[in-house]
Amino acid sequence: MAELPYDDRDGYIWMDGDYTPWRDAKVHVLTHAMHYASCVFEGERAYGGVIYASRRHSERLANSAKIMGFELPVSVDELESIKAEALAKSGLENAYVRAFAWRGSEMMGISAQKNTIHLAVAVWAWGDYFADKMKGIAMTHASWRRPAPDSAPCPAKAAGLYMICTLSKHEAERNGYADALMLDYRGQIAEATGANIFFTRDGALHTPTPDCFLNGITRQTAIKLAKARQIEVIERAIMPDELSTFDECFITGSAAEITPVAEIAGQAYQPSQVCEALVSDYSDLVNQRISMTV
Repeated sequence: MAELPYDDRDGYIWMDGDYTPWRDAKVHVLTHAMHYASCVFEGERAYGGVIYASRRHSERLANSAKIMGFELPVSVDELESIKAEALAKSGLENAYVRAFAWRGSEMMGISAQKNTIHLAVAVWAWGDYFADKMKGIAMTHASWRRPAPDSAPCPAKAAGLYMICTLSKHEAERNGYADALMLDYRGQIAEATGANIFFTRDGALHTPTPDCFLNGITRQTAIKLAKARQIEVIERAIMPDELSTFDECFITGSAAEITPVAEIAGQAYQPSQVCEALVSDYSDLVNQRISMTV
């Protein structure tokens, strides 16, 4: 069954202070964000009618906007209320929540400091990002690398930073893979196209230091869950020639949740005890069967 196109659905999207019928939530073709990527966003999941780590996401959206040189038109507290209301209005218990802000169309050009800042929140049903994820996904190597922190606003969840992610994921899918492993500007392992990455060796977790890519909220959650199980977590520079030395591998993200990896460009991994434990713990946490400060 084909997926419904995102511009042709029932429901409402909160947009600039009002609920707009889904099909009418439109912007002008000369919107600055479309031409110059002046947009920031958050991807969040709701479980049982509760958005996981909602305030952390709202605070990050506000911080991303500041890094991009503008402020959200509402406070974090107001955004929290808007997201909760939008989720309730959707009638969905388990859902994906997308809050995003962008520069409008008053000025067109590199400089657009007088443009209106718009804000919207959309909610829709979205299942597992990867089908049958416990089998583990197959990844390949990306052709593109994460840029240096002095050449891109790495701490921001900004739309422009995902251009190379889309290019890399499309190439991976064309070649029969689910995702791609991106290196950074130094040639070190960085992340997947839209998720952070972890490896296991001798019972310990190894994960790249997030110094040129987003330190994901799910990444931080996975680290806390691992430490709660007395699993050692080592954040460090990881080189590609180490890939054959690891036992397990998984990626983390709000969309991907915790997803095991079975292969990276021919290098096989066996999702086992660590993957199974953390996938289970994460499910228990987001569904409020266990509690932990995030």
